[in-house]
Amino acid sequence: MNDAQDDAELEALRFPIGRFRAPQRIDAAQVGAWIDDIERLPRDVRRVVEGWSEARLDTAYRPGGWSVRQVLHHLADSHTNSVVRFKWALSEERPTIKAYDEGAWAELADSRAPVGLALDLLDALHARWTHLLRSLDADDLGREFVHPDSGPVGLGANVGIYAWHGRHHLAHVTSLAEREGWAR
Repeated sequence: MNDAQDDAELEALRFPIGRFRAPQRIDAAQVGAWIDDIERLPRDVRRVVEGWSEARLDTAYRPGGWSVRQVLHHLADSHTNSVVRFKWALSEERPTIKAYDEGAWAELADSRAPVGLALDLLDALHARWTHLLRSLDADDLGREFVHPDSGPVGLGANVGIYAWHGRHHLAHVTSLAEREGWAR
């Protein structure tokens, strides 16, 4: 195997559904579909890992990657931060948000906690988040926050980013299950 093949395989393991690409035009139908994805994520994740052993949950989804347990806790951490960012953008004028070191967070003790804690948090968080998202109009979706590393982010695009983010990490888990023969 050559370096290009190794790189392509690593890219496929890192991004099993590809990288996020925002459409040129974001309309209400697209946002609605993304909100549906966000709403479904906790149920879909729970369905996949239900009944998994601790050993499976502590298996890395790729060489050098996080364990499934860390991925699930990362989803809870990341999506909690996203909800806060939405609320800042809806209640303040173009706020600069606080970035965080997701890799460092994934090494904290709570990322080794039982996955039920992350799954329960995702259930409640996504129920509340989708309630907020479904209330937004075009003006709300046009509001922005400023990420200190990447610049301005519109809320409409951010809905898409987090719909993708959930599907991206779900695919890490389902791809691992398929490779290991754990898929039901």
